[in-house]
Amino acid sequence: MAKNPIYQIHDPRFARMIIGNARLEELYTGCRWAEGPVWFSDANQLLWSDIPNQRMLRWTPEGGVSVFRQPSSYANGHTRDREGRLVSCEHGTRRVTRTEIDGAITVLAESYQGKRLNSPNDVVVRSDGTIWFTDPTYGILSDYEGHRAEPEQATRNVYRLDPQTGELKAVVTDFNQPNGLAFSADEKVLYVTDSGASHDESLPRHIRVFDVGGGKLANGRIFATIDNGIPDGIRTDMAGNLWSSAGDGVHCFAPDGALLGKILVPQTVANLTFGGPRRNRLFIAATTSLYSIYVTVTGAQMP
Repeated sequence: MAKNPIYQIHDPRFARMIIGNARLEELYTGCRWAEGPVWFSDANQLLWSDIPNQRMLRWTPEGGVSVFRQPSSYANGHTRDREGRLVSCEHGTRRVTRTEIDGAITVLAESYQGKRLNSPNDVVVRSDGTIWFTDPTYGILSDYEGHRAEPEQATRNVYRLDPQTGELKAVVTDFNQPNGLAFSADEKVLYVTDSGASHDESLPRHIRVFDVGGGKLANGRIFATIDNGIPDGIRTDMAGNLWSSAGDGVHCFAPDGALLGKILVPQTVANLTFGGPRRNRLFIAATTSLYSIYVTVTGAQMP
């Protein structure tokens, strides 16, 4: 494989996951803070957030980029539920919403124990339909990515929502700033990033992992620590590897937490997702731009 300056190979296993002559493509630039990419395989399109500009953008291979929604309520992270509907975290309204097939917006969660959520950040849906999301305070720290406000919640939590019953549970309450999250392909573990170091260098910049069972999380432990910047959005692949955003690009970790390698990106990466017809194209939201690159692995997220 020819040397490619966009890759750092820390373990020979990473060399089998990348394509030596693959190009890091800039698909769009002009965002203020690009976040929350989500792939729609049935529509052959990617949606993502430009949080400070209060808009959601859409990219298609044939048509390029257009505005999907504006204003967006300072939407951040997105996913799809098992019926293919868009589920979004909104900083501005401090809630989690679902976009119905007809375009109507359904509020899924906006308070816990009678108090407003902080600012839901990122979200994933398990195969049983439950919705798991993080709730740091980034959207209420200033008026740049939301509306400045004092937090009503005493802690910054990871939540599990049963959309059938409406029951919302805090499944982890000891994070500094819970951020990105992703299930392993077999859904036996949940990875959650702690980006507390974004505003205090003494706080964590690591990824934690939890065993999943009975709608609860157990045996929380540190999975890996980011050595450049902070971990934000994360994804897993079908082989059990974890791909994390970082200050210098995308970091890839083996299931045992070993750093396998990096894809170097010119701008700080906030989030990423696998997409394309074969889920082997990595879409990267990085500061002002949306990038993509092909890899040899297959993303785990569904549908």
